[in-house]
Amino acid sequence: MHLSVRLPQVQPDQIPTPTRCPWHPARKKQCAGKHFKLHQIICRKSVRDTRYTEVLCHRYRCLKCKCSFRVYPQGVSHDQLSDRLKALSVLLYILGLSYQGVADLLDSLEQAVSKGTVFNNVQAAGTRTQQLRRAWLTQQVGKVKVLGLDFTHVKCLGQDKIVAVATAILTGQPLTFDLIEAEASVRVEQWVRNLAHTLGAEILVTDDADALKAVADHLGLKQQICRAHVNRNVHDLIAALGTKALEHPDSVPWELVGMRLDQFREDLQDLEWIIQSMPHDGQVQLDQLAARYQLAPPPSQGHKATMWYRMRLMTLDWSENWSRLALYQSWRSEQNEKLDGTNNVTEQVIGQCVKERYRTMRGYKRPQSILNVSSLIGWARAKGPDYDLSELVSG
Repeated sequence: MHLSVRLPQVQPDQIPTPTRCPWHPARKKQCAGKHFKLHQIICRKSVRDTRYTEVLCHRYRCLKCKCSFRVYPQGVSHDQLSDRLKALSVLLYILGLSYQGVADLLDSLEQAVSKGTVFNNVQAAGTRTQQLRRAWLTQQVGKVKVLGLDFTHVKCLGQDKIVAVATAILTGQPLTFDLIEAEASVRVEQWVRNLAHTLGAEILVTDDADALKAVADHLGLKQQICRAHVNRNVHDLIAALGTKALEHPDSVPWELVGMRLDQFREDLQDLEWIIQSMPHDGQVQLDQLAARYQLAPPPSQGHKATMWYRMRLMTLDWSENWSRLALYQSWRSEQNEKLDGTNNVTEQVIGQCVKERYRTMRGYKRPQSILNVSSLIGWARAKGPDYDLSELVSG
């Protein structure tokens, strides 16, 4: 995994002046005090860091509630670990080490950090990225016209979990990582409706699952079906039908008057060429093929569908969904941006942010960890070169 980030720096001589009275768990309500008196200049704070073992902090007294509190230098908080060491543990985990592996590596560098502490650092950073992502999404209202959707599966305590991933196709930005109970259209529709309404999406880019077609239609959104998915599926199906026609073909049903076996093989080749080449008159050609096989009889109860009926279903399916497959040829954004006809952007995000890290694991132990880790990796990758990890770990 390639990342370009910067670790937080510890600046012992940069101690900020407080602007508000901090919240303390022992208080019943937060003080609104804004005026403070320097109460203690030299206050020592032990810290675990790659460079420092101790820093000086200041103690202030709030003139309103009379409570005193510490103000720490940049890169240090009330935690024992500095922000730099926290960020380093998070970065090592993102790069593929296990929680124990990170602890062992830091221990070899004379920075003793327990496996549990590494876990807490990663989870806290993941939770922070989800908060940042939600805030960022509110700024994207009306800016994401093309929404890419896909799903992947991971194990959590031995159970299969579905991770739903949404991306901005035109920019390649991951938008959200969510867990849904099932890929049923009702569950997906609720998820997509919220996203599309928030972002102002007009087009969905998905695979060719029927449930997603129903969602797009019900929400009144245009849909681009991923050509890569379709080409693979059609190629496999045509290969199976071609083998069937060559080795042990089904007899020609009487309903298909004048149909010949060599015509069937030729139509298979034409169908594959249409789907792969996307000619300008593809709709007309598919309509003609669908009409040729529309009388192929369905199988009787307890029998398998014949190759003639399967050809009928396939030609009819793509005749009806040609506009979903060819949308990329005619659609242009206001900035004259184009679609490439695939959902590769979303698949790459899944591979980089979910699957790549998951391959080295035996599974997750809690659902929230799935979202925390995926969101953390996605956020760090999307921020670009020299991203400062301070906002993810500062206490």
